[in-house]
Amino acid sequence: MGDRLAGKVAVITGGSSGIGEGTVRRFVEEGARVVIADFQVPEGEALAASLGDVTRFIRTDVTNEADVAAAVDLAVSEFGGLDVMFNNAGIIGAVGSIAETTAEAWDATIAVLLRGVFLGVKHAARVMIPQSSGVILSTSSTAGILGGLGPHAYTAAKHAVIGLTKSVAAELGQYGIRVNAIAPGNTVTAMTASAAGDHTDHERIATHIAASSPLGYAGFPVDIANAAVYLASDEARYVSAHCLIVDAGQTGAGSSRNRFHQGPSVIIREAGKRER
Repeated sequence: MGDRLAGKVAVITGGSSGIGEGTVRRFVEEGARVVIADFQVPEGEALAASLGDVTRFIRTDVTNEADVAAAVDLAVSEFGGLDVMFNNAGIIGAVGSIAETTAEAWDATIAVLLRGVFLGVKHAARVMIPQSSGVILSTSSTAGILGGLGPHAYTAAKHAVIGLTKSVAAELGQYGIRVNAIAPGNTVTAMTASAAGDHTDHERIATHIAASSPLGYAGFPVDIANAAVYLASDEARYVSAHCLIVDAGQTGAGSSRNRFHQGPSVIIREAGKRER
């Protein structure tokens, strides 16, 4: 049990499973009180019951403004305020060829991944501006950094989350509010396992992710949760408008099997001539 978030009150959307659940657990370990806002009722209620009186659960559809407002209001009424808003709820959403993607599937994906973040930011700001303090975090993705790492609608939304983060940070900094995003790489959750065929087969997806990781091992929800703890804590007091990438270096360093890193040292000059 730590105290990096002692006295802080947080709302975490999508907090019933995956990265959200991992972050709820880490925030509680670090002394925070947490409102778990999620569409998954049995899972959310069970998590809150297991963690005790420092948590509350509220059924939340992040595409519904009244639901998001209610989650924020619950934090204020039950715990006395709001210090951290983590807009984490997400889905994979529409998959397939852009030529075959329906407008309905596109809109449903954007509603969760972007509208849901907008609503969380909006209602967090409503509480945080008068108190002149607060931290707003949102989950993007490495698919929000590079193309080709996720479905089209997902990729568009996750890029937009980073843009919204920077834009809102520019407005809210004057009130002492920090606004940041986290971009997880492949992480072992039911959602990533489902994308690979079976949402219950975490061992297989962990092996698959490890095989493509520059560090040689998979990331888990706690790895993303640790990043959220840092950004939510006073240790990150000078960090805003930033997207923290947590992906074992995959988007920054690429593959560890780069052919230019192999073999004897040479200089490749004009016309492909080689010199030792």
